[in-house]
Amino acid sequence: MQVSRTQLRIALGAGGLLIVVFFGYLLWLNGQGPVLGRSEQRDPLSGIPESISLNPLRDRASEREAGKFIRAMKDGRCNDELAGWQKDYRKKYAAYICESETRHPLRSWKLVEWEDMPPLRILHYRGKRVDAANQKNTYEEPFSVILENRTGQWAVTKYDAMY
Repeated sequence: MQVSRTQLRIALGAGGLLIVVFFGYLLWLNGQGPVLGRSEQRDPLSGIPESISLNPLRDRASEREAGKFIRAMKDGRCNDELAGWQKDYRKKYAAYICESETRHPLRSWKLVEWEDMPPLRILHYRGKRVDAANQKNTYEEPFSVILENRTGQWAVTKYDAMY
């Protein structure tokens, strides 16, 4: 089959247009915030949207730091993670969190909301926990991790969970 010059030009033009549109979309995404959209449906108690669309090009440094913190809580290293809290006004709060995390261990979690209030960032999660009364039952509850940007490094400053 013979390819004419006109067909070749059309193919190259279409390919070039596709590349321009793709890179234009990447540039547009790069200029957007971390959350591209939130669903209209919200949880009646917490007010958290049912779903959000996150920007795939967002800075994930705060999510990684929150993930390390949550994994430490899940793995039973609560006292180690909150050791710094034992030295200030959050001492009783840290003891309460560690006791509650032991009785209601976290099994899985999913990011469901993102709030920026510089220098703070609040990441809301929906977590699956084991029921303290019956270890075979699980339930879902919201929790949040508040991080503070300290000269480019994110540090967890508060963990807020409902047990």
